Amino acid sequence: MTGRYTALAAVGPGLSPGQLLTALAAWAAVAGYLTAAARLRRRGDRWPWRRDLSFASGGLALAAAPAVPLPGGPFTAHMAQHVLAGMAAPLLLVLARPVTLALRTLPPGSTRRGLLAAVRSRPAAWLVFPPLAALLDVGGLWVLYRTGLFAASHHEPLPHSLVHLHVVAAGLLFSFAVCAPEPLRHRWGLAWRGTTLLLTGAAHAVLAKSLYAVPPPGTGFGTADLRTGSQIMYYGGDLVELALAAALAVQWYAATGRARSRAGRSTGAAGAAGPAGARRPSPAESGGASR
Repeated sequence: MTGRYTALAAVGPGLSPGQLLTALAAWAAVAGYLTAAARLRRRGDRWPWRRDLSFASGGLALAAAPAVPLPGGPFTAHMAQHVLAGMAAPLLLVLARPVTLALRTLPPGSTRRGLLAAVRSRPAAWLVFPPLAALLDVGGLWVLYRTGLFAASHHEPLPHSLVHLHVVAAGLLFSFAVCAPEPLRHRWGLAWRGTTLLLTGAAHAVLAKSLYAVPPPGTGFGTADLRTGSQIMYYGGDLVELALAAALAVQWYAATGRARSRAGRSTGAAGAAGPAGARRPSPAESGGASR
C-alpha cells in the first residue's frame, strides 16, 4: 500500500458537502414529484404509476449511493457509486418525465411560463444536442480518471463536491438528451441519439478497460480492487446503456406505428374520395360491409 493510496483511502466515511446537497435535493425532488402526481390523479388526470416508481427509485439510488457503505475496496465502492449515482439514477429520473408533470400541475402563471420557456429555449436545445451531452458526460470521466483530478479531488472537499455534482449533472443531461421525453424546442432524431449512445458506450467501455490495467494517476489501488472496480464500471455501464437503447427502441416503435396509422388514414381518405365523379358504393353494393 503506497502513501498516496493510504491518503486516498483515508477520505473516510461521511458525506462531502456536494454529496449531502445532492442527497437532500434528491429527497426533496422525490417528495415534490409524488405530491404533484397525487394532485394530478385527484383531479382526474391519468399519470402512470410506473413513473412514480421510476422517479422514487432514481431518487433513492441518488441519495443512497454515497451514504450506504458498499462492499469491496475503495475503488470498487467508488465505481459502484459512480454507476448508481451517475448512470442508473439519472436514467430512472428522466424516464419519469418530471418536467411534463410540473407543466401539468403548475397553475397558469409566471412559474409555468418560465419553466416552459426554459425547456424550449435555444440554449436548452443545444445543451441536449446528443454529441455535446456525451462530451460533457463521458469526456468528463476521461478527464477525471486519466489526469490527476481523481486523486486531487479526494484530498480537498470542494473539488470532491464539484466532481460529484458534475458526474450527476452530466449523467442527467446525457440521459435527457438520449431519451428526450419532455416537450423540447427541438427533438433530435433517433439517428443522432442512437449513434451518440453507441459511440458513448464504446468510449465508456474503453475507459473501463484502461482502468483495469492502469490506475488513475496519483493513486495506488490494489490490483484486485482496481480490476473489480473496472469490471463494475464496464458491465454496469453496459446495463444502463442497454436500458437507454431499449427506451430508444420503444420510441422508434411508437413513432413507426403512428406513421403507419397516418399513412393508413391518408390512403383510406384518398380511397374513399376516389376518382373525380365516382360515387361511394352503398353498403348493399359492397356486400354489406361497414366500417
